[in-house]
Amino acid sequence: MSRVLFWILLALLVYFALRAKLRAAARKQMQQQTHVPPRQQNAPPPAAIENMTSCAHCGLHFPASEALHADGRDYCSPAHLPRLP
Repeated sequence: MSRVLFWILLALLVYFALRAKLRAAARKQMQQQTHVPPRQQNAPPPAAIENMTSCAHCGLHFPASEALHADGRDYCSPAHLPRLP
């Protein structure tokens, strides 16, 4: 009885190994036909790169589009703007 069980398990192992090998080959062939690497299929589009600046008061780096300008310098918040005398 154990010999029969051994041969059945061996046959199943060979079957699943061949099946996995054939699926991998088919997947590789599909990728070559579409000419799109697998990592780029679901990749989001690259974000636009924005210039960074630093606050003249505290030195914090932040996007230049969020900067407050005064006296030719950039500031991160209204609290860091220079006070008028």
